[in-house]
Amino acid sequence: MLKDQNVVLGVSGGIAAYKACALTSKLTQQGANVKVIMTKNATEFVSPLTFQALSRNPVYTDTFDEKDPAKIAHIDLADWASIFIIAPTTANMIGKLANGIGDDMLSTTLLATEAPVYIATAMNVHMYNHPAVQENMIKLDKWGYKFIEPGSGYLACGYVGKGRLEEPETIIDVISNDSNISPLLKGKKVLISAGPTIESIDPVRFFTNHSSGKMGFALASEASRLGADVTLVAGPVHLSTPNGVNRIDITTAEEMYQEMMVHFQQADIVIKAAAVADYRPATVYDQKMKKDEGNLSIEMERTKDIIKELGERKQNQFLVGFAAESSNAITYGQKKLTEKNLDAIVINDITTDGAGFGGDTNVVTYLNSKGDKSSLPLSSKTEIAKQLLQFIRSDFEDELK
Repeated sequence: MLKDQNVVLGVSGGIAAYKACALTSKLTQQGANVKVIMTKNATEFVSPLTFQALSRNPVYTDTFDEKDPAKIAHIDLADWASIFIIAPTTANMIGKLANGIGDDMLSTTLLATEAPVYIATAMNVHMYNHPAVQENMIKLDKWGYKFIEPGSGYLACGYVGKGRLEEPETIIDVISNDSNISPLLKGKKVLISAGPTIESIDPVRFFTNHSSGKMGFALASEASRLGADVTLVAGPVHLSTPNGVNRIDITTAEEMYQEMMVHFQQADIVIKAAAVADYRPATVYDQKMKKDEGNLSIEMERTKDIIKELGERKQNQFLVGFAAESSNAITYGQKKLTEKNLDAIVINDITTDGAGFGGDTNVVTYLNSKGDKSSLPLSSKTEIAKQLLQFIRSDFEDELK
């Protein structure tokens, strides 16, 4: 998958720079065109001549060393790259990138490139776990940078723990596998709803539910990574917008209904992962209700059944629902699949350990309209999203045949 790819390899200043030599050689053997950028500190560990011999290309170390007067080197390299790898990536380089600092050849080129960037970290275990480093990595992950986690073992500093640069073969495997699946949803329009809705009683009080939106956001993030044009209709949640996703924020069930109807006709795949209120107060008070003696009764009225109406309206869309149940999950899920005219449904029993609202993991069963059933064991919501989209894409393609 790396044959004829234009790979820029950034080498920052750590002892693991020696592994970047082997990575350069293996990338070249794979048929990639490799150009290396080294920081000044990296040249203290390995000579630029080594990378020049292995890549058969000039090595870049100085922002102001313009080898071709017709081009600005760091912009030319940024545009040339189809893949950008930083290996090793030090805490210092992560900090620069996370804070938009461009003060050398590598950092300025990184700020200018639009190629996917793979960050292969390598540092002391305590440095890796430092809150500032972790916060910077979280920020970069949200921006769409791809991390190749360090391995655990004996480190050059004498410590044992997480911090070793992954082996060149592993780095290449990660990038190759990512390249293999990245076009899976290319050209497809995907509409996803996520999170809860809020139904007000008065200016102070409201009804809602425990949905965090994490599952829907994970699906939106993964669909975007797989090349889809993603629209995410999100209830009130405290989550960052996934990279490349068009986010529309709503509050009430009615607002979610309106937005889903607006975007439904243009969608190829629709995934309704939101936990929408089934009922809302029949009367919403303009002023705060005052506490009174005795009990309080609030009359509730039904909200619109969004998934049912989407099922009635669908033409060529592949419509996926979610069923969060606390008993007889599969039975209720199957019933919903049929009654709402869905193409597939994702069922989870919220009483199962690791499958409740608000967590970072889930346990689900994917069931399609043909009766095919796939159970996904306890995994991160990101991993669940990856597997669900594989199923959805496969079933969507079958529907088109």
